Amino acid sequence: MTYEIRLKKSVLKNLRKLPAVIRERFDLLALILRNDGPAGAHSFQNYSKLSNTEYHCHLNRSYVACWRHEKKTITIEVYYVGSREDAPY
Repeated sequence: MTYEIRLKKSVLKNLRKLPAVIRERFDLLALILRNDGPAGAHSFQNYSKLSNTEYHCHLNRSYVACWRHEKKTITIEVYYVGSREDAPY
């Protein structure tokens, strides 16, 4: 099954400001989420489930990505990509 990845407007805005290496890591994460689902990113550093519907992982030591997935849907919403210090968890 292929999942649909939705990015919030703030994520698109933040991605433009991030270093190219981090954008590439995020692109890899998005590909994994699209193919394997919300729990497919377990190979990323510090991957964890934050709640029943929310997940996060580190793109490197300083940057993180957070996403949510409602059960019985094929949509994954990425709601944060940016500095670990400003992460909403």
